[in-house]
Amino acid sequence: MAEFDNPTDLVAAARRTYQAGYRRINGYSPYPIEELSEAIGFTHTALPIIVLIGGVLGGLGGFFMQYWMEVINYPLNVGGKPYNSWPAFIPITFECTILCAALAAVFGMLALNKLPQPYHPVFNAPNFALATRDSFFLVIEASDRKFEHDAVMKFMSGLGPKDLVDVEV
Repeated sequence: MAEFDNPTDLVAAARRTYQAGYRRINGYSPYPIEELSEAIGFTHTALPIIVLIGGVLGGLGGFFMQYWMEVINYPLNVGGKPYNSWPAFIPITFECTILCAALAAVFGMLALNKLPQPYHPVFNAPNFALATRDSFFLVIEASDRKFEHDAVMKFMSGLGPKDLVDVEV
């Protein structure tokens, strides 16, 4: 893990790390840095697809729940309307769509961010508490395919960090 003084150095180091072929990298900063996610190769997420699938399933589930109740399970003639009076199903279908899409967004975000994660090895780093105040960190994980300890330490020292720490698991 390398510590940097400012976000510009962190983003430059992250770009060089990604260009060197490392893919299991992460950056930590006290505030969001828009360029950092692009620099580490995080340009897309599956969350919109998860929300879309949740919304479609919620809408279909809400509609067919009402259809089953009104047409199959308990058919009740109200005001001479047909049993499958689909315009009356629209409000509940809409609400089920929104509910399931929102739940898919919350649980999808938690799953994609691997949360809750009460422990991560970077918490053992001596200065990592400064990541919420005034320091910027770049981490290359040992699970990276290209990771070799000595080569990574030499590469990261060439990035010009303020401090370089070997994080113990």
